[in-house]
Amino acid sequence: MIKSLYIRVVLTFLVSVIAGTIISFFMSTWIFEDKLNQNAQINLRNFGQDIVQIYKTLPLSEADSFVSGMKQLDSYHIRIYEATGEFQSYGKLNGHKPATVTMEQLKKVIDGGVVQDTPNGIATVLLGLPVKTEMGTKAMFLETLAPPSTSFVAKWGLIFATCSLIAGSLLILIASVFLVRPIKKLTKATKRIAAGDFNVKLNIKQTSELGTLARSFEDMMHDLQQLEQMRREFVTNVSHEVQSPLTSISGYAQALKQVDLSDQERSRYLDIIIAEAKRMSTMSDSLLKLSMLESQSQQLRLVTVSLDEQIRRVIVALQPQWSARNIHFELDLQTVKVTADRDQLNQVWTNILSNGIKFSKDGGVIHVSIQQDIKNVTIRISDTGIGIPLEDQKRIFERFFKADRSHSRKYDGSGMGLAIVKQIVSLHQGDIRVESEPGQGTTFIVTLPISTPTDS
Repeated sequence: MIKSLYIRVVLTFLVSVIAGTIISFFMSTWIFEDKLNQNAQINLRNFGQDIVQIYKTLPLSEADSFVSGMKQLDSYHIRIYEATGEFQSYGKLNGHKPATVTMEQLKKVIDGGVVQDTPNGIATVLLGLPVKTEMGTKAMFLETLAPPSTSFVAKWGLIFATCSLIAGSLLILIASVFLVRPIKKLTKATKRIAAGDFNVKLNIKQTSELGTLARSFEDMMHDLQQLEQMRREFVTNVSHEVQSPLTSISGYAQALKQVDLSDQERSRYLDIIIAEAKRMSTMSDSLLKLSMLESQSQQLRLVTVSLDEQIRRVIVALQPQWSARNIHFELDLQTVKVTADRDQLNQVWTNILSNGIKFSKDGGVIHVSIQQDIKNVTIRISDTGIGIPLEDQKRIFERFFKADRSHSRKYDGSGMGLAIVKQIVSLHQGDIRVESEPGQGTTFIVTLPISTPTDS
């Protein structure tokens, strides 16, 4: 089995060219020789008729002398037979073996008949005609010598086919180099990507199928690079998020060993350990939940949900958070019912509203509205908080991403909430987007179909 594509391309071309050349050569030779034979028979008959007229017009001796000097004898050989079988030949054979004339053919021509035969193949034609002289009727047999034109054409065709094959082979060898080169580049690029190197430039500018393949490969490489970057960031973020509470837990656990701690300090240390453990547990639950959502192992339990009522219940449940900071809600909620997973949607509104409360200023206002059309329902949740920079708006739905770049822990959280929201909305075949300006607040726009198709 030939593994090299280059060799396979070259061999395929050579086999095709050789087979096609051989078939074309024999077909063209057969067609040409067939036409040549037809023309030779016509010319031979015309020449024979001219000879007959010469013997009919001139005396026998003068006719013999005239015929023996004809230039056409380079292509034809003439034999004039007596009834007894004796004959006089005209013209040089030049190595040509004359056709055998049978007594039956001789008698037929003497009796005034005509004989036409191809005894040695299509290259030789034998024609017998009666010749009337003052000495009586004789039988003239003419035959064509091997025509030089046929031999020349055959040699020329063979030389042409050989030259075409050699030239075509050289051209395909050169063309194959350019054909296979992009594939070799793709192979090398694949090995480099497998080794973790994504800085690969293919520089394949072809517009053919190979060019399309190269551009698709570059798109795939770009996606893989982004996935690798996300994986590294994920590992870094998980390590950081886990390390921070572990450090606090370890430090305060060590502090609890001190004998001279007051009960108030001991209680405060224990509260910190409990809070950090709870934060780790929450992060672990969020990771598990997001993993299940992304793998779609957790099927949606679709029921009829009253969106306006559900959002009101979530706001009431979050009252301890917003009332302590004197944050107010402005609601414009139409009565809308959708087919969805109640618990999953509840998580969506809880996460978005919690973010709105967390990033709003004290005494701020959060607007919530619901609008419905024929197929979809749109929920807008706007706060008057710190806003999100434009460069961060494309990444806020990534795991662990936090728009707050400071390390002051002013805004607590694992950065998993919006990633979970995005996945839940996608599972409901909906869409979520964000509109925000730094210092002007943020608006989350969730679009859901009124009736979500069930999974098959």
